[in-house]
Amino acid sequence: MSTESYAPPILEDVNVIVAGQGGDGSLTVITLLAGLLREAGLNVYTQRDVLSRIRGGHAAATLRGFSGNRYCIGSSIKLLVAFDFEAIEKNTRYLDNHSIVVFDDSGGKLNGQLPKDVRLYSAPFNRLAMRTMRRELYKNSIAFGLVGRILGLEDESLMKTFEHRFKRMGKTILEYNQEALRLGFNLSNELGLAEGEGLYKVKKTKPNKQLLITGNESVALGFLVAGGRFFTGYPITPSTEILETLQKWLPQYGGVARQTEDELAGINMAIGAALTGTRSMVATSGPGFSLMQEGIGHAGSAEIPIVIVDCQRSGPSTGMPTKPEQSDLNLMVFGGHGDFPRIVLTPGHPEDCFYLAVEATNLSQQYQCPVFLAMDQALSQNTATVAPYKLDDVVIDQGLRLNAEQLENMEVYKRYSLANGDVSPYTVPGTPGGLSLITGNEHDEFGIVSTSPENRIKMMDKRMNKIEKAKKHLPTARHFGNKKSEIGFIGIGMTYGVILEAMEQLRDLGVDTQYHQPRTIWPILDETLRFIKKCKRVYVVEHNAVGQLAHMFMHQGANSDKLIKVLKYDGTPFIPSELTNKVMIKEKKHIKSVKNLKREATLQ
Repeated sequence: MSTESYAPPILEDVNVIVAGQGGDGSLTVITLLAGLLREAGLNVYTQRDVLSRIRGGHAAATLRGFSGNRYCIGSSIKLLVAFDFEAIEKNTRYLDNHSIVVFDDSGGKLNGQLPKDVRLYSAPFNRLAMRTMRRELYKNSIAFGLVGRILGLEDESLMKTFEHRFKRMGKTILEYNQEALRLGFNLSNELGLAEGEGLYKVKKTKPNKQLLITGNESVALGFLVAGGRFFTGYPITPSTEILETLQKWLPQYGGVARQTEDELAGINMAIGAALTGTRSMVATSGPGFSLMQEGIGHAGSAEIPIVIVDCQRSGPSTGMPTKPEQSDLNLMVFGGHGDFPRIVLTPGHPEDCFYLAVEATNLSQQYQCPVFLAMDQALSQNTATVAPYKLDDVVIDQGLRLNAEQLENMEVYKRYSLANGDVSPYTVPGTPGGLSLITGNEHDEFGIVSTSPENRIKMMDKRMNKIEKAKKHLPTARHFGNKKSEIGFIGIGMTYGVILEAMEQLRDLGVDTQYHQPRTIWPILDETLRFIKKCKRVYVVEHNAVGQLAHMFMHQGANSDKLIKVLKYDGTPFIPSELTNKVMIKEKKHIKSVKNLKREATLQ
């Protein structure tokens, strides 16, 4: 086919991965490309795979540009940009016969390491950067020029993106990067990729008004909009962006975001702020969450409203700090010594993160107890395009808060009064007539320490009964798929987008499914148990080694024979085809088993 008659395919769903060593700028290339595709009218999802170090070690960033709604990376990579041999070794499994590989051959040529029919472009990015710019740092800017040409993006748009990105760093850095980008264009010409003659074409449409945002940023903004005004956090991957976002925005609205010396200080400062009537939140990850357990128990016992965000990573102990997992669920639901009430909410994507942060902030006030947001590294740090948040829909609920006038009309104020049922009306310390005694010990209605058996039973029942009362007001699940299907999915956090896409693939293979996405996992709501009951088989998809979520359902009475645990705990997210294959293997075994049973019944 001649060049004149060749029409490059339109990009409607493209996956691009840029990989090399930490410090090579893989994330920068993907971040810039995400902005360009978004401006062209595509939706975007990005994912990072880095080590817990500043430089060195394998690092990769992946982007998916698509029309429609996706919240995961696709099953195959269309374009791989590899800055070294390790990037090829680790990512070849994601390639297919239609993939394109751009390889930095500064350190040597590739020899038969790619699948058949993969199109390879060898380009000496590192050598060119060192020879021309005297610094290998600029190889990612050179590579960006070649990537843009392959995807059919206009040179001018790439230049504008560079200007927007680098001008705040100073004129010199901007000019150096622009020079590196022009080197990328010249290199593209040498490889036969002139401007306007790319291998693909992005069909430009008017972009929707969308946010490109992480789950962490969404949680921070949701807390702010819900009236949150005090936040503490100790920097710990992958929760740190919540602290950074609120340090930027909270002071502009009269709030405080404080970096503490450790997680013990963080939880206790947040408790102190909550006692003043200020809506308070703390965020951390597994190791820090473990340190907070005593403080969280204090908040539960003293009925102090507080929001705790746990951005889960691979554990136990330090584990793999930058890798995703969902293995803190047991700690959130059952952690701490003694019994105290808690609520655990589970977002599935950044939009969920925003609105559930609002819900968590309100619920902590309404039920005067710790409310957890169960995040995970992928949900916390991956970016996605979402519709602008509907701020007018946000309602701030103060719970049973008494003012000075109401206190004056009361005969006596008891902080932990039993007269109102399980949730006591309260006032903030310092309000005339509102004496508050706060202790870590068991206490009576006034807050005075008590070891009376009768009082202990009353106070314990008062606190624990809140959860039953709260069930009517907790965020309910979302449902997807055919409600009549016998095969169900349950998954939270980063499994959300993967399950939805696997359902499409399964449907194409003739397997109809439905998906129950819980947004509250503690207490387990009746709707979840009903979903399990009506299905013949339910695949519970989670990132941990023992199936913590599935065991919670069993703990609450779900039929264990119906639950099929689909687990992954290698530090990498599921991709849709991987989940589809696991389900198909199970379904084929089930079909075979049913046929055998029917055959045996016939013989008998």
